[in-house]
Amino acid sequence: MKNTRQTNINIHRDAWVEINISNLENNIREIKKNVPKDIKLLGVVKADAYGHGSIMLAPTILASGIDMLGVASIDEGVDLRNAGITADILILGAVPVWAVESAVKNDLSIAIFSQEHIKACEQAFNRTGIKPKVHIKLDTGMNRIGVRSEQAVEFIKTVQTLDYIDLQGIFTHLAAAEELENANEQISKWNEVIDNVKTEGLLLHILNTAGTICYDVQNSNMRRVGIALYGLYPDFPEGVDFKRPNLKQLISLKGRIVNIHTAKDGEGVSYCHTYIANGDRKIATVPIGYADGIPRLLSNKIKGIVNGVEVPQVGNITMDQMMFDITDVKANIGDVVTLLDENHSIDEWAKIVNTINYELTCRLKVRLPRVYTR
Repeated sequence: MKNTRQTNINIHRDAWVEINISNLENNIREIKKNVPKDIKLLGVVKADAYGHGSIMLAPTILASGIDMLGVASIDEGVDLRNAGITADILILGAVPVWAVESAVKNDLSIAIFSQEHIKACEQAFNRTGIKPKVHIKLDTGMNRIGVRSEQAVEFIKTVQTLDYIDLQGIFTHLAAAEELENANEQISKWNEVIDNVKTEGLLLHILNTAGTICYDVQNSNMRRVGIALYGLYPDFPEGVDFKRPNLKQLISLKGRIVNIHTAKDGEGVSYCHTYIANGDRKIATVPIGYADGIPRLLSNKIKGIVNGVEVPQVGNITMDQMMFDITDVKANIGDVVTLLDENHSIDEWAKIVNTINYELTCRLKVRLPRVYTR
């Protein structure tokens, strides 16, 4: 792990993301406090671990007691295999039928929910001699992918008769875990299916991060946790008694001041002059912009921290740079401006642009180098 001291960060640009491994370990400990010991945990590391770096984080996630990993595509799973990750990996999304053989060859479990998937599994088995590992995906109300619940029992029973498929689990996904009535409706559909099929030896999972923390479903022996791994909270339902975990944000965003100049009274800063200097203002430029994943809608609405002092971001955020008013702080070229850290949550940005926290963490992976710290 690279040293966190500013002088020792070995990167080639004056902007970077820091990922705190110790906070990851803390978050898994906190999550496990809400989970019975006999329940397995799947750690969701899709989208490059929500922008945090799946290859770097997977070993710590697994060493901290997570039983298996979940990704969105075969490519994500293959990347982990090529990095030496040997744990069970489930592809949560829809695998193209022509790619099932590739999943088999890379020892990746796949979600199936159609007759086309069944046929592709048979063809993959005939070509490789290896039974595809599958989890049957049910659609209990998400209306995205999966076997509809009213057809699920027949589909599951059919798959259980096939000697060329290694059925390992059944799962579904809550569309609105933060809404008790909606979640209970899906849980009811789930229970109706599971109560009518043989499930011995199968992994049964319905609960996402919010569900893992707030609900207990009897017909379930594994839970999937994603955003909480990275120290960010999902929305929680009202009227449910649960223990809120003490999560710590992994991600920090920092950049060095590359220029300091004075904007004179009445002069505009950046494109369209959305900020006009009121009196002479000392302006610092930091080489981070919307091409690095910072929403342009945050322009003139966020703050940075330089030498322990909050400073406002001013003017439109540009593709590669943004400016801060540092008139009231002693700062020099090369000083670090912190935009995000454990005490300055990305949730604040999400509220400003009316989105969710993990959309923004995913954006930050575009081209910013990542530095892993403890």
